[in-house]
Amino acid sequence: MGLVLISHSEQLVDGLRAIVSQFGGADVPVAMAGGTDDGRIGTTAPRIEAAIRSVLDGGADSALVLLDFGSALLSLEVALEWLDPADLSRVRVSDAPLVEGAFLAGVQASTGATLDEVAEAARGWQSLPKIPGA
Repeated sequence: MGLVLISHSEQLVDGLRAIVSQFGGADVPVAMAGGTDDGRIGTTAPRIEAAIRSVLDGGADSALVLLDFGSALLSLEVALEWLDPADLSRVRVSDAPLVEGAFLAGVQASTGATLDEVAEAARGWQSLPKIPGA
């Protein structure tokens, strides 16, 4: 079980990968697709496809994809079209927020949980305690 983190910012997903690896354990494969090839803010389908493939080809039986917003979804949709059906069946896209969802998913994945369990954990951020006055 691995994670794919997609953001318009390479720095954001690089830092998030470090957090997930530290708290989720080094045994959880985490790939990232952030920014564009020339260092700008944005997302690209080829980078996303490569990140998904690196997790699946690296030995993970499945991959949970988390993304930041808007056009990242458009790039992801194109990347998913490039996957063969067997690989596509091993990928799940989460509707959880990128940072909170990735953290919770990484922790759950480190326990050997299934794709369904990890996807559910990513959505668990909604049940975190609320900060008074926030």
